[in-house]
Amino acid sequence: MPVIKRYVLRLFISLKYITANVVDRNNDRIVATSSTAEHSIKESLECGRSCNAKATGVVGEVLARRLKVVGLNEGQGSGIHANLGKEVRKKGFKNQTKVWTVFNALKNNGVKLILDKDDDKSSWPNS
Repeated sequence: MPVIKRYVLRLFISLKYITANVVDRNNDRIVATSSTAEHSIKESLECGRSCNAKATGVVGEVLARRLKVVGLNEGQGSGIHANLGKEVRKKGFKNQTKVWTVFNALKNNGVKLILDKDDDKSSWPNS
């Protein structure tokens, strides 16, 4: 039986790295991924491996490009589901800027993000 929220954005944040994945919940596989642990991204950052807001923006932009290549920037119908409030609660208040930066980078690069019900538009910075 197909899952209603088929494509879901997942973030993993550590002190040194951030990884953003879009998961296809019907097939239990990662469709696209981007991480500061990747050599090409790590080398392009002035900060090296440290996970800061600039690095998270780059991760979001690279993920958006990869989603366009795969053809999922429109989310094949409903879009890519994301829960900003849940991600901020899970990652902690000190990482909220990093979470917002990834979401905004995806949104600004044409990825159709669908915020889950407990999120409201007021939680977007600059909205």
